Amino acid sequence: MSTVTAVPLLPVKRSYIVYLIVGLVLAVVAAVALATQGDDVLTRNARARGVMTTASGLQYKVLEPGQKDAAKPTDADVALVNYEGKLLDGTTFDKSQQPTPLPVTQVVPGFSELLKLMPKGAKYRAWLKPALGYGDKPAGSAIPANSTLIFDVELVDFLPEATVRQMQQQQMMMQGGMPGGMPGGAPGGPAGPGGR
Repeated sequence: MSTVTAVPLLPVKRSYIVYLIVGLVLAVVAAVALATQGDDVLTRNARARGVMTTASGLQYKVLEPGQKDAAKPTDADVALVNYEGKLLDGTTFDKSQQPTPLPVTQVVPGFSELLKLMPKGAKYRAWLKPALGYGDKPAGSAIPANSTLIFDVELVDFLPEATVRQMQQQQMMMQGGMPGGMPGGAPGGPAGPGGR
């Protein structure tokens, strides 16, 4: 038979227990506030003047309307845009240095939806909830998981993707046929079209 020697615990002041409970409650409240920060911004935006919300939850504001009654890009187009992407804390994670061609279907869902709402020459600001951006996965080291994204976008122009591919092929053919370019020499030369 074993005997256990009991060591008495010293009494703890009630104020320590109260401080511990208050600290835990504050930690839980802070965690919930951080988790819903993006939702708070989107909720406030929904009530802000000039902010539109689509069925998917994309929020946008028209900064410059662009060409009235102009066509808008579709999934079959490549849009030429100037843009800047930011996180809620104002950190810029991406910015175009010049007009950048972006296939409408090869960007995050919210950006694609925004492009299809914009006429040529328009400038919009958009807020993308995580589901319309990168979702629960981080995008590199710049965009944490579950980030609400803010984009300022100017639609300079757009062309059908097939037209862009055709233009690229023509450019490659012209570069390939130039002296000093890819093999083949000048058109009409010994190895070019119509050559000997």
